[in-house]
Amino acid sequence: MRGDLHTHSIFSDGSCTPTEIVKLAKQKNLVVALTDHNTVSGLPEFMSSAEKYSVTAVSGVEFSTSWNNIDLHILGLFIDRQHYDKVTALVKQADELKRLSNIDLVEKLRKYEGFDISYDELENNTPDKKVNRTHIAKELLAKDYVQTMDEAFKTVLSTSYGLYVKPKRLDSLDTVKFIKSIGAVPVLAHPFLNLNSEQLEVFLPQAEEYGLAGMETMHSKFSGETMKLAKKIAEKYDLLESGGSDFHGNASSEISIGTGIDNNLNIPYEVYEKLCEYRINHLI
Repeated sequence: MRGDLHTHSIFSDGSCTPTEIVKLAKQKNLVVALTDHNTVSGLPEFMSSAEKYSVTAVSGVEFSTSWNNIDLHILGLFIDRQHYDKVTALVKQADELKRLSNIDLVEKLRKYEGFDISYDELENNTPDKKVNRTHIAKELLAKDYVQTMDEAFKTVLSTSYGLYVKPKRLDSLDTVKFIKSIGAVPVLAHPFLNLNSEQLEVFLPQAEEYGLAGMETMHSKFSGETMKLAKKIAEKYDLLESGGSDFHGNASSEISIGTGIDNNLNIPYEVYEKLCEYRINHLI
């Protein structure tokens, strides 16, 4: 058995339902985590389906945070159902800032680009009514304003284009502390997509003081050399290894659950076991 501890469903920016993710994990004999962005809304279905199909599952969230004006993603793994409300309360303020940012973006797309899109329509067609730029990109693609999702993100939805203004995010270190406080395991997601080596070695000691337990050393968008470097840094700071495909379904069709891009992932079951062991020994 292998693992995939980083996936997304329709409850954030993925294209699969939580049940579909469970079924895919079943087919590939994977232990799997659902880590939607800033929401636990998909977890009840996910955990129920995992029990139904006898799949080992991890309930998680990927928090969008900021450290020194750098966007970082922090995973909370093994979130207990009794704490779902606490997670929702934490991200509520950030969600409202994100909502206002996306309303502003849609209005600018209408005003300056002449795109016939409606935020209300987007919201009504989005699970949990949490619209993000992926949903907007899908709408632009469906209405032939762009040829690909990638084109949308590189043009009108990019910060450099001038229409999108990033909302304020949760503080990275405070988020790590929060995750630990609810008995979940805080893990830094895909570090080298957001930080260079020097920045990472400044962040990690700070984050460990707040309770950071691990970091992703295996990720679909990491080269073999990057994975080796990540493993070396994790060992240096005595951090647990984690890893995941960052599966989004059709939203990122080049990434396959469990195996990443062109089969570049092979996450051992022992990674999951060590994270479990840490939670039992340090957090429960």
